[in-house]
Order: sequence, then C-alpha cells, then structure tokens
Amino acid sequence: MSIIREIIRAMRVTLVLWLLTAIIYPLAILVVGQVFFPSQANGSIMWNINNGQPIGSTLIGQVFTSDKYFHGRPSTVRYSQGKRARPTGISGASNLAPSNPELLNRIVEQANQFQEENIQPTADLIYTSGSGLDPHISFKTARQQLERVARARNVKEDEILPLINKYTDGRFLWIFGEPGVNVLRLNYALDLLEIDREQS
Repeated sequence: MSIIREIIRAMRVTLVLWLLTAIIYPLAILVVGQVFFPSQANGSIMWNINNGQPIGSTLIGQVFTSDKYFHGRPSTVRYSQGKRARPTGISGASNLAPSNPELLNRIVEQANQFQEENIQPTADLIYTSGSGLDPHISFKTARQQLERVARARNVKEDEILPLINKYTDGRFLWIFGEPGVNVLRLNYALDLLEIDREQS
C-alpha cells in the first residue's frame, strides 16, 4: 500500500507543479505584461499617426536606403512589415566565420558603398549584430550621417540634432551596454517634422 500512496503523492506533486508552471505563472506574466507594460508585451509596435497603420517594431531593425533616412545596422535577414510583405528570413546572424571570404566581401562592399557616400564606415554600419536585427546605431554613427540626411531633406542640421538626442536610448539599467539611437523612431520623427514643415 505504501507504493500506491507514493504514486498518488507523486501524481499530486506533478499536478500542482503543472498548475503552477503551465497555468498560473504564464497567466500571471500575461496579466502583468498587459496591465503594466502593454506596448512592450505586444511587440513595441509603432503606428503611423496619420493612417493608423503599423510601421514596424522599435525592437527590430529595418532597412532604410533613401538618403532622407538614417541607415541602420546591416542584417543578414530581411524584416518585412505589412499585410503584403513577406519576411525572407528569421531572426539570426549569418554564422559566417571571420575567415570566410563571403563575409569579408560583404563588409568590403558595404564599406566602399559608404565611402562613396562620404560616410566614414563605422562598426555599426558594416557589421551585423548578434541577432541580426538590432534597431540601434551609435550616436557617433548617427552624427556621421547627419549632414547627408539634412541635405536630402533640405533642413538644417540643428533641427535634426534634438531628434537624435531624443531618440537615443540610454544604457540598460543605467550600467549595461552603450547608449544607442533607435533608427526607426528617429526616421519616423523626421517624416513627421517634414509634414509639419509642409503644413506650416
């Protein structure tokens, strides 16, 4: 009979642990996230204030090629947003070794492209991040692109500098990592600035 009691006790412990870890804990995290951090819990999506459409996530880097925009970090995957857009990859790095000629060719090609645009190629402009989807560039890299963006938008650099400062995220918990400029938020703010200039 003691074996049956032990089996029943083991089943009770298993049931209690299952309820705690598979039901109660996930529900508690869901409620806390939706109540106290709704934006972050739902992907930190940015919305276009003019048409109410999503334009991307502030957590995921996107490709900007126009001179009117600040360029972000390169990625081996292509994040696409929108109903008709189809992602051509998933989150992740290329996994190419430093000795791989394909990696070297890509870096040299990107560095040459930036030099043609009179931009000093910095590490964030030619190297991918570990995830391949980092949404930030350094303040130095943003400053190097400032002249090109100001010229393309026909605005003074002094009008863009406050936006760079505003959308620079500090260190995590004030001690980890380096400050970084969120490229999507900055570029969207530039579009809004341009719309305001046209309307005034």
